[in-house]
Amino acid sequence: MSSTPAPSRTPARVSGRIGGISESATMAVDAKAKAPRAAGRPVIGFGAGEPDFPTPPAVVTAAKAACADPRNHRYTPAGGLPQLRQAVADKTARDSGYRVTSNQVLITNGGKQAVYQAFATLTDPGDEVLLPAPYWTTYPEAVALAGGSPVVVRTDETSGFLPTVQALEAARTEATKALLWCSPSNPSGAVAPPELVAEVGRWAVEHGTWVITDEIYEHLVYDGVRAESMPVVVPELADTCVVLNGVAKTYAMTGWRVGWMIGPTDVIAAAGNLQSHLSSNVANVSQCAALEAVSGPLDAVAEMRTAFDRRRRAIVELLAAIPGVSCPMPSGAFYAYPCVRDLLGRRIRGQRPRTSLELAALILDEAEVAVVPGEAFGTPGYFRLSYALGDDDLHTGVQRMGTLLAEAS
Repeated sequence: MSSTPAPSRTPARVSGRIGGISESATMAVDAKAKAPRAAGRPVIGFGAGEPDFPTPPAVVTAAKAACADPRNHRYTPAGGLPQLRQAVADKTARDSGYRVTSNQVLITNGGKQAVYQAFATLTDPGDEVLLPAPYWTTYPEAVALAGGSPVVVRTDETSGFLPTVQALEAARTEATKALLWCSPSNPSGAVAPPELVAEVGRWAVEHGTWVITDEIYEHLVYDGVRAESMPVVVPELADTCVVLNGVAKTYAMTGWRVGWMIGPTDVIAAAGNLQSHLSSNVANVSQCAALEAVSGPLDAVAEMRTAFDRRRRAIVELLAAIPGVSCPMPSGAFYAYPCVRDLLGRRIRGQRPRTSLELAALILDEAEVAVVPGEAFGTPGYFRLSYALGDDDLHTGVQRMGTLLAEAS
């Protein structure tokens, strides 16, 4: 009796885990703006969230000196230069009032590595992470890559893009392991008031829910608003809290790739073990530059904040003048998050975009302006526009977009 051999299975070329990751929408939009600009087209990009200012001169000087020091030509501890870990601890106490020791600090290759390592260290398959939306596009991908399941808690402009404790509790299950908290927020610019920070922190303690709080925009706040650090407002949260931060936004150092995690010593030690296999130490020259940045004054960020504040007011005024667009005034970061739902389905240059994704593509093609659609942040019907670009480009870009959208019928 003959048997038919089972058909052979062709292995997938890319693992399902990696194949399921989407490209960063913000970086994709930035690339879409830069490629035609390099070819001579006057595309204006509102996509990437990076200051248009140079890194402060003292930081650059420190990096130059580090290049010439042979000690920086070799491996250093995977967790970061000891003097930088201590400087980050000191800076954290100075800026937010959160007092930690240097062995609670892990230096990472930018804020994104800190985000991934936090989720990888805390979550197991089946664990759920509560993710208020709109959220930064990397968060759900990092959760999923680490084996967790993102659970979206949607907000909108009626709540100031801030989740209530009631909404968080409604989303909580027995599988809930952590809450991702970001204030000031990317993409909405929302800043949680102290009473909400306290309420959410106490709720997390009550239910044994970890909080991963991203504080990278801590200094970019306006109108007298202050960004409160949750473990400072709720000290009893400290043993189940990880704070993420870095030099990218405060010191105009996006390309230097230095971030950090702060948390309980056992969590930081475990994340450090992961990093020792993943990337070893952060580039020593970048660490020396970061040491100069976090140890020095905040004069540079004060200058940037003044410019961002001016642009913040200008972009909201320009966007609000476009029929069908509404835009709340952000309190922090450097993003505007206007609602464009009223424009969807209307005819513009022979097309009827039904989604904010389609509308963003139309604006890029017809107005040569690149914006990030709300689909990237879990809230379709919105755009994110970074106002961390020159004043002239800001005015020209929004005016171009407004001229196009005024044709909607």
